[in-house]
Amino acid sequence: MGRDVPALVFTREDRRRYRIKMHECLDALAQMLREARFESERPQVGLEIELNLVDDRAEPAMRNTDVLEAISDPAWSTELGRFNLEINVPPRRLTAGGPDAWESEIRAALNHADQRARSVGARLLMVGILPTLRQDDITEETLSENPRYRLLNDQIFAARGEDLRIEIDGSDRLRTYADTITPEAACTSTQFHLQVSPEEFAGYWNAAQAIAGVQVALAANSPFLFGKELWHETRIPLFEQATDTRPEEIKVQGVRPRVWFGERWITSVFDLFEENLRYFPALLPLCDEQDPVETLDSGDTPELSELTLHNGTIYRWNRPVYAVANDLPHIRVENRVLPAGPTVADTLANGAFYYGLTRALVEEDRPVWSRMSFAAAEDNLHAAARQGIDAPLYWPGMGEVPVPELVLRRLLPLAHRGLEHSGMDSAWREPLLGVIEQRCVTARNGAVWQKEMFHHVAGTTHAGRHEALRRMTQVYIDYMHLNAPVHTWPVD
Repeated sequence: MGRDVPALVFTREDRRRYRIKMHECLDALAQMLREARFESERPQVGLEIELNLVDDRAEPAMRNTDVLEAISDPAWSTELGRFNLEINVPPRRLTAGGPDAWESEIRAALNHADQRARSVGARLLMVGILPTLRQDDITEETLSENPRYRLLNDQIFAARGEDLRIEIDGSDRLRTYADTITPEAACTSTQFHLQVSPEEFAGYWNAAQAIAGVQVALAANSPFLFGKELWHETRIPLFEQATDTRPEEIKVQGVRPRVWFGERWITSVFDLFEENLRYFPALLPLCDEQDPVETLDSGDTPELSELTLHNGTIYRWNRPVYAVANDLPHIRVENRVLPAGPTVADTLANGAFYYGLTRALVEEDRPVWSRMSFAAAEDNLHAAARQGIDAPLYWPGMGEVPVPELVLRRLLPLAHRGLEHSGMDSAWREPLLGVIEQRCVTARNGAVWQKEMFHHVAGTTHAGRHEALRRMTQVYIDYMHLNAPVHTWPVD
C-alpha cells in the first residue's frame, strides 16, 4: 500500500502544490533517463508475499498488530486488513546462492513468523482469498490501525461519492455493497520484482503484460469469496471493483480505473509515469520538502516522493517502480497478478516461469507484443481469472488454445531458455519448471484443489457450506506446511 502517511484533511492548496511537485518529479525523471543515471550493472529480483492470519479453527484472526510485534522483524509489515501481513523478502541476484538458497531463506522466515504468530493465537496462511472469510469480517473495524489505510479509504470514497458495488458471477452469484475499501483486504498476492535498465524496461513490461493471463491461469488460487464459489482467480475482479473510485456515470465517460491493466504497449518507463499524472487525480497529496530538480542539479539522487506515492495509489497489474538504494536510483517491474500460495515451492516455480519467460520474450527477434493486440492480452487475463488452468487463451501463431497446450508446446521451452541465458543451470531449472510442467499435465492448481476438496468434504460429511470451507482450509494449511507442490495434493 506504500509508505506510512499521517492522518490529515487535505486542502485545495495541498492538491495544487502536489500537482506542481509531481510535474517537477516527472521532469527530473526525464532528465535522469536522458543522462543514464540508473543502476543497472547488478540487476536483482525481489519478492513480496501477502498472507492471511487465522485462528486454530482456520477462521480469520484480526491480530496483525500482535503478530507483528511477536515477529519483531522489519521485513514484516501490516497490510490493509487486521487479518493480513506482508513479508518483503530481501532482493538478490536471480542465481545467487545455489538452487535451494532462496527457498530455504523464505521457508525459514515463514516458519519463524508462524511460530511467533502461534504464541499470540494465530497462524499464517498463503492463499489468494481466505476461504473462511465472511462478509461480516469485512467492515471499517477490520482496517489495520495504521492511519494510511483509513486516510486512503476516506479519499477513495470521497472521490467515489457512493458505496462500492461488487458483482461477480461464477458457479454462484455475488451481489453486495461495501461502504469501505476493506473487501480489498481479501485479496492477498505474490509480487515479483525485476530490476532492469531503463532501456530494457519497456520490453520487460510489455512481456509481463503479454503473459499475465497465462500466469493467472497456471497459478489461480482464489475460487471462494464470502462462502460463494466464483472465478478460479476471484481476486482479480474483486480487486478491480473494491478500489474503484468511479461512480457509474464516470465509468461510462471512459475515465480509467485505478486498478488498471493499461491500454497500450509502451516504448519507455516514462510512458507509465506520465500516464499516471495525465489520467489519475491524487488520492494522497502529501508533499516532500525536497526539490527534485535542484537535488539532481547538485549531483544528488532525488527520491521523487510525490511521484512514487502517487504511483502507489494506481494499481497496475504490472507496475513501474522507481526506488533509490545505496544512493543509486533503479527501475523495477513489479508483477502483481499472482495470488499468494499455495506453497513456497509453488511460489518459486511461478517466479522461475515468470523470470525465464519474460527474458526469452524480450530477446526474441520479433517481440510477441508486435504480433498481439493489447486488447487480446487483457482479454486473456480475465478469461484466465474466470476459467483457470483450462481457459482457452490467444497466442500469436497458435490462435486460441488451452493453457496447458500453450505452455507445454510453446512457453515452457522459452522459460527454460530465458533462465539458461540468466545463468541458471539445468540442475536448478528442471525442478522449478518441472512444477509448472506437472501442473499442466495434471491440470491441477490451487483453485482446482480447493474446489475439489470443498465438494469432497461437503459431499462426504454433509457439512454446511461454511463448515466444509473451514475443514478444507484446515487441510490446506497442513499441506502448505509440507511444501509439496499443489498438483500433488490428494483429495480424500
